[in-house]
Amino acid sequence: MRVAALILLPLLLAASPADAGPEGAAIDAGGLKASDALRYPVARRLDLVEDHFGVKVADPYRWLENDLRADPAVRDWVGQENALTRRYIDDLPGREALKGRMQALLSHGRYTVPRKAGGRYFYGYNKGLENQTPLYVREGLNGPQRLLLDPNDWAKDGASALAEWTPSPDGRTLAFAVQEAGSDWRTLKLLDVDTGKVLDDRVEWVKFSQIAWDGRAEGFFYSRFAAPQDGEAFRSASEDQQLYYHRIGTAQAQDQLVYATPDRPALSHQAQVTGDGRWLIISSFQGIDPRRELHVAELTGGPIKPRLLVKGPAQDWRLIGSKGPTLFFLTDDHAPHMRVVTLDASRPRQRPKPLVRERPETLAGGSLVGNRMILAYMSDAQTVAELVELDGRKVTDVPLPGFGTAAGFGGREGDPETFFSFSGFVTPSSIYRFDTSSLQSQIFAQPDLPFDPDAFGIEQRLYPSKDGTLIPMTILRKKALADRAIAAPTILYGYGGFNISLTPGYSATRMAWLEQGGAYAIANLRGGGEYGKAWHDAGRGANKQNVFDDFIAAAEYLKANGFTPQNGLAIEGRSNGGLLVGAVVNQRPDLFAAALPAVGVMDMLRFDRFTAGRYWIDDYGSPEKAADFPLLYGYSPYHNILGGKDYPAILVTTADTDDRVVPAHSFKYAAALQAADLGARPRLLRVESRAGHGSGKPVDKLIDEYADSYSFAAYFTGLKIKARPD
Repeated sequence: MRVAALILLPLLLAASPADAGPEGAAIDAGGLKASDALRYPVARRLDLVEDHFGVKVADPYRWLENDLRADPAVRDWVGQENALTRRYIDDLPGREALKGRMQALLSHGRYTVPRKAGGRYFYGYNKGLENQTPLYVREGLNGPQRLLLDPNDWAKDGASALAEWTPSPDGRTLAFAVQEAGSDWRTLKLLDVDTGKVLDDRVEWVKFSQIAWDGRAEGFFYSRFAAPQDGEAFRSASEDQQLYYHRIGTAQAQDQLVYATPDRPALSHQAQVTGDGRWLIISSFQGIDPRRELHVAELTGGPIKPRLLVKGPAQDWRLIGSKGPTLFFLTDDHAPHMRVVTLDASRPRQRPKPLVRERPETLAGGSLVGNRMILAYMSDAQTVAELVELDGRKVTDVPLPGFGTAAGFGGREGDPETFFSFSGFVTPSSIYRFDTSSLQSQIFAQPDLPFDPDAFGIEQRLYPSKDGTLIPMTILRKKALADRAIAAPTILYGYGGFNISLTPGYSATRMAWLEQGGAYAIANLRGGGEYGKAWHDAGRGANKQNVFDDFIAAAEYLKANGFTPQNGLAIEGRSNGGLLVGAVVNQRPDLFAAALPAVGVMDMLRFDRFTAGRYWIDDYGSPEKAADFPLLYGYSPYHNILGGKDYPAILVTTADTDDRVVPAHSFKYAAALQAADLGARPRLLRVESRAGHGSGKPVDKLIDEYADSYSFAAYFTGLKIKARPD
């Protein structure tokens, strides 16, 4: 599990957002009839000013940091905001048509990549519009499908989800995680695969954990935090993670503490067990940077005694697999684009031995399958996979269906069978089976397409950013628009952080926008992982402004080159991408007709005080450091709203149980937007109930959210929504 997925930002007091405009001022409803003019709920302002390294900073909406479950004032304000947003969006033309088409586009069956254990094949299969994906098993590759778990029965609103799951090596027991209302907290349970019965075992307060079975299938390793204080489960900082072992049939109170670092509470710990069940690998890290310290322990059935394997955290180390005591790792040790090395588990003081050297393409992942390795490289933001002997010699390219993203390739030493998914921008994910001995590939599952992918074009462009750096961008639209060079209302999407790459992938909600004649552009901004460590470093810390410049330059390029009308551009981003949207709207409000910041990091002076926020210091810097404060304060969306400027229409979205980026970020930002004099277009807040940062969200809530967001974007960019798109 990548910690980056845990995601996976100056004005002085006199010009603070709290002083920018009257509270509760009525505005014109963006062209709707006059009776629909908006009056924002009054957000109480605190006279709160703090000194940050000699700079006076106001935080008038600090009270909105309180959990709405515990504070009636916050709960009442959120209720009023939701009611206002609901009235406004329900009046937008085309909203129901978009929703209906999104439902139709999601109605096909969807599979997850199978995992093999004890001759059984485990996989998720959603028939189409099921809120949560059930888990199935087959006895043998071509055996009948049997339902194991159906999370759709767990909650009436569909907000209880099956999260992580791992079968035991013999395939007889399944460890699975239950996720409630989108929270990052997990409860682990066990299921007897033969009978389908859920056992009495229950492991709580698990977060950011892998599930690693021992080789005897007697129990598993997991990571947890101490139980939070009452009322603090969705707000308290995640510190002092500990690694435990749970034996089947015992109470959690009897679980064995395997590894902890109370003297270094910022470290987190995750466990992996090699495919032969012989070695436990403990990976410890502090932030989202892929810098790890490794310990190894031999699993003999006796006491577990971890020994230092790699001192750190200094470099990235990712286990590929093992053969005897030889451990195969991907690492950026002396290789910014990653290489393959081996370590000796029985002699942990030895230096790594090089196996596959670094090359210009970024080595994104690897696994040992059968008696060979599969290595996946990132080439211009798409996947290229190679089959390699255990001595490092290349065998052949793994056959992939075309331009897109491959994921999966799980396996173990001695078994040549593996599975992977493959998807493109306009093609939903298909599942393939590949044999590393015979080199044969075949389709395991393929969805029926409710549209013609050949009607849509994929164009890749390079455009210059402010400093001249060439930035890749992919533009999706109907081929008919491209052939006739017709400018179309466009959504521009970006992320730009945490070494995360934006690669080809299908989205049914995005397809609904494209079918209506809109265009969709995806910019591979600096700060991502598309081109290795240097690309990431160029967009974080003191270089964070490069990300905003890249995104602004993408918007200018789309307009200057006739892709989108001058008043037809919306921008979208989630999490770190929500920060991106908030920052560029403040810096260039004139460029955009609409903005969709979702679950964004909006207060860059307090992000590190809640839940997973401390992990992000690696990318952002620390607001507690004098050197970092001016940078963070300089682009923080909450602190840099420009009263007196005409802003685009803004729909801020978050969820009440988001304990990754706490909803306080969006609450405070929306309150500041609504208090400022920013022109006639609306600034609305949408808060989903019983939902989190994104994972585990029921399909019906996802459809509603995107129908709201894209009908809002369509209205302000001029995209006419038709009941039946051409």
